[in-house]
Amino acid sequence: MYESFYGLKEKPFRMAPDPRYLYMSREHRGALTYLEYGLMEDVGFILLTGEVGSGKTTLIRHLLKGISKEILTAVIFNTNFSGGELLDLILQSFDLTPAKEGKTKTLETLYEFLIQKYSEGKRMLLVIDEAQNLSREALDEVRMLSNLQSDDESLLQIMLVGQPELRVKLRQPQFSSFSQRVAVQYHLPPLTPEEVKGYIAHRLKKAGGRPQLFRPEAVEMISRASGGIPRMVNLLCDAALVYGFGYELKIIGIPVIKQVIKDRGGMGIAEASGDHAAPPPEDKEHGDENAVLSRIEELEGKTAKIQLQLEWQIEELERKANGSQKDLIVKLGDLLNSERKRSDKLLIRYTKLWKEHKRLLDESEQGTSNEPKEK
Repeated sequence: MYESFYGLKEKPFRMAPDPRYLYMSREHRGALTYLEYGLMEDVGFILLTGEVGSGKTTLIRHLLKGISKEILTAVIFNTNFSGGELLDLILQSFDLTPAKEGKTKTLETLYEFLIQKYSEGKRMLLVIDEAQNLSREALDEVRMLSNLQSDDESLLQIMLVGQPELRVKLRQPQFSSFSQRVAVQYHLPPLTPEEVKGYIAHRLKKAGGRPQLFRPEAVEMISRASGGIPRMVNLLCDAALVYGFGYELKIIGIPVIKQVIKDRGGMGIAEASGDHAAPPPEDKEHGDENAVLSRIEELEGKTAKIQLQLEWQIEELERKANGSQKDLIVKLGDLLNSERKRSDKLLIRYTKLWKEHKRLLDESEQGTSNEPKEK
């Protein structure tokens, strides 16, 4: 929508994790070093935590793209399941059929598969995302999987990725034997104000735009309002570009960021900036608008999650596919791109309606539209 106006090849602040846009802050580089060490040394458990939207999944995707072909990977996203369901999901992730005879047979099937791959010189890695949602029963199953060993080596390496409450959970007495097996762990903190500045410039440049598209004071406001959380930075910057496009602004300054924060008040901005005050009551004129914005944000989040799962599945299929299966992969990729274009068209229609709504409001209050334009 706003890409051509700002000279961008694509949207720089998409919500879906994209390893191409990974910004290597000092902490992200440190986390990557620890994770690579854990993989290289073939330690049993690796733990990565961070706040919601801190860039964990993007970092993991970047890591997995560069690992050795000798390491076969399975990734599990949905963690709201029982221990028995977890075992079935693990088998399915490795393209195995869960045993109908029960848990014992399922474990035998997995063990035989791991032994076979070990004899072929392959290493197996299981990544469990959103691991903070694992039940106690499921965590116990994960711990037991570490007992699947050859004579001197673990057959399955496990990486747990989750929010800070995962670390809190593992510190509880009932999980002491589990936490003792975590050999490598790292917590991703929020970006510093200077890193937010670098993050925004990096993504704009990566998308083919001008790194200085946002004024320095606007970047400072984004840093405060986002709390240094990359996903919140993306949300604010993307909305600011939509607003800037609507007002035909070549440079994004403080007035636009203030408007974005005002319109999205109560939808994560206040919490990220450390302001826990209740959002102001909606007035009659802006109530419907805020409701629409809330609905759009909810849909954006759901769409980003679906896109992420599809992209993971397409990448996995590409790794395994041959012959006619590749035609199916191409079709899946085309379908994903067409859905993205359709959502962009809906956002364009909404923006046009939003601009007209603002114009009518200004005319009714002031008689004429006097929106300031930054140059």
